[in-house]
Amino acid sequence: MSNAGIKVTKVTARFGAITALMNVTFSVDAGSLLAVLGPNGAGKTTLLKIIAGLAKPTSGTVRVGDSDLASSTEAVRRQLGVVSHQTMLYDDLTARENLSFYGRLYGLPNLDSVLEETLSSVGLTERSNDRVRTFSRGMKQRLAIARATVHDPQFLLFDEPFTGLDVAGRKTLSERIESFRALSRTAILVTHDLQQALSLSDRFLILAGGRVVEAGSTGDLGLAELKGRYQKATESQRVIEG
Repeated sequence: MSNAGIKVTKVTARFGAITALMNVTFSVDAGSLLAVLGPNGAGKTTLLKIIAGLAKPTSGTVRVGDSDLASSTEAVRRQLGVVSHQTMLYDDLTARENLSFYGRLYGLPNLDSVLEETLSSVGLTERSNDRVRTFSRGMKQRLAIARATVHDPQFLLFDEPFTGLDVAGRKTLSERIESFRALSRTAILVTHDLQQALSLSDRFLILAGGRVVEAGSTGDLGLAELKGRYQKATESQRVIEG
């Protein structure tokens, strides 16, 4: 297993006349969680898509573990778990059938026991044989988290994973993220919730206008200080853009 984390170096992404990311550079230490903050349109989702190998940067490099993304895209994807706004679930399959499908794609041994453990981890054991089309948005999101982690990935990418979750679902997800941290998994969490960033991450960075405008450790920060740094960083970027 790799001891390396995630390293993003001078990543720029342009789509026609739009520059979504400009010279973005940062690293995530192995076994730590980085919270990525920023207003809508800051480039957060584009950044995660590039790290996941779902989009290509215009320039710059990404290393995930010991692999360079440009030359080892499939190898990197097998080490990743991605939770995005799209659940990537099949509505006409049951929860168990969805996880079984993805588990077979990854060639998982002892699949039945893996499915039981994964369904239990997101609180869906009692609904495991129900079709996904009968699920609420929150339940689908919990199953999407199970889908993304069924292969026990070393690296996790969360793009607003708490969206649509009720209080119980948010608690379940927070506990799930903490359990992966305890296993020394490396993760990036995109969130608008500064309290989540403080409670779940080791470090944070703030994107605005496609650039990293602030970064630091969450260890000694209080919520008021993080809010102040966020507001100052994003307001400064608006002044520059104006």
